[in-house]
Amino acid sequence: MSRKNLFGDLAVPIPQAGGEPPAAMAPERPFTGKERKPPRMASALGAITESLGAITEKAQKAEEMERRLAEGLTIVELEPADVDVSFVRDRMIYTEEDHAKLVEAIKCNGQQVPILVRPHPREQGRYQVAYGHRRLRAVTELGIKVRAVIRPLTDEQLVVAQGQENNERTNLTFIEKARFALRLEDAGFSREIIQQALCVDKTYLSRLINSIKNIPTDIIDAIGYAPSIGQRRWQEFSEKLTAQKVAGLREVLHSPEAQNAISDKRFEIALKALLTERPVSAQAEQWVSADGIRLAKYSQADKRFSLVIDEKAVPQFGQFLIGRMQSLYEEFVGSQSQ
Repeated sequence: MSRKNLFGDLAVPIPQAGGEPPAAMAPERPFTGKERKPPRMASALGAITESLGAITEKAQKAEEMERRLAEGLTIVELEPADVDVSFVRDRMIYTEEDHAKLVEAIKCNGQQVPILVRPHPREQGRYQVAYGHRRLRAVTELGIKVRAVIRPLTDEQLVVAQGQENNERTNLTFIEKARFALRLEDAGFSREIIQQALCVDKTYLSRLINSIKNIPTDIIDAIGYAPSIGQRRWQEFSEKLTAQKVAGLREVLHSPEAQNAISDKRFEIALKALLTERPVSAQAEQWVSADGIRLAKYSQADKRFSLVIDEKAVPQFGQFLIGRMQSLYEEFVGSQSQ
């Protein structure tokens, strides 16, 4: 945000001859979220007085913000409620244990590292995070203000700052990098910008994106950030995942075994399910008697033959069949020996 955007020009209209000079208009204050309104008539004095306290407090905060920025103090304190998250996620959900540790650290030692924000591109008076989402969540829970650096950033500059900060502070896992890259590409960013954000070359960026294009987002979310799983194994996972296997894989990932496992183990469970070939269920056919009764269903898969008797259609026929099983078997054996 340039100085020209921070401070409006003071404009005082030239008085008309014989008239009283009009009151000087105060400059616009972008941090208040509103333009300063011209003085109203005395008939509206009651309404103005009623909200004067709140307006004055907001104006004082804006003036203090502008003063500190003008003096070159780059770290400011903001209300967490005035700060929105980035328009693109990079990190996946981290554990509640990690969050609790960060909350305790800030509670004991304060927020040592400020977050980076930009003035919100569409909502005046609000801000948008470039990086520092975990710290923002922690201070929100503590009910304190968030220490931040405000920079005027384009969308491209924001995602580059967001990606590079995560690479420097806490390395993203392979799947986090891959999904961040794919999201940026889907949002219309060029490959050059995505390379800068992730600090990777063109070849590796292609591997990142191609390795997960085939994997539905909800399956990636269910597996998690998988810190020990690299590009080769995610590529194998993607190649084994076909459209016919997606529904079954979702069931596997929602099983108690997978739900209670850590992220790396969930990946192993999911990959094992993809590599295990399930027997194809045979299509059951119906046997209909000469008088039109649908008596049974039968199917054959591999070396198993199944026969299901409909007891509703012909009660006790199953028991009758069992009673004749020995004689039927002997008849079969005799026919085979002929």
